[in-house]
Amino acid sequence: METTRKPGARILVVMGVSGSGKSTVAALVAERLGWDFVDGDSFHTPEHVAKMHAGLALDDEDRAPWLARIAIWIRQRLEAGESGVVVCSALRRAYRDVLTGGSRHVRIVYLDGSKEVIAGRLAQRRGHFMSPHLLDSQFAVLEPPAPEEHPIIVGILESPEAMAGRIVGALHLGDAPTTTGAEP
Repeated sequence: METTRKPGARILVVMGVSGSGKSTVAALVAERLGWDFVDGDSFHTPEHVAKMHAGLALDDEDRAPWLARIAIWIRQRLEAGESGVVVCSALRRAYRDVLTGGSRHVRIVYLDGSKEVIAGRLAQRRGHFMSPHLLDSQFAVLEPPAPEEHPIIVGILESPEAMAGRIVGALHLGDAPTTTGAEP
């Protein structure tokens, strides 16, 4: 996906199972960096939202157009020279490959937590379309990022603010609030 882009633009894909804190942490990271933020859930069709709300897992055929829409958002940001943070479960390596498109300017951030901790969070969450009953299926398909994906891995036991701080620190952006610094 190496496209024509302005120097310095980067995208973070914040991934993990439902209930790991992706949206909260990603929004904090985007705010701290002054980058665009989008929740990948906003790219789901109403039909897929209804399916998940009913406790039915999406299959790869369902996910393909959703991942493609997120990948387009990523590519458009890079081509415009705009950095951003996007939330996407991206549980399998193949899904992350679609999102990164092989670009070294797209970085995976994995929020890592135990099934027990996340189940406890989901039991307390209200108003989200994702059924807590899908947690088993999410852990069943989860392929944690491999070292060659150069992920930033953050445990979920700290506060969202501390997690966001770890992510920003791992980017090694120096004093620049936006898009300069060492390439991942």
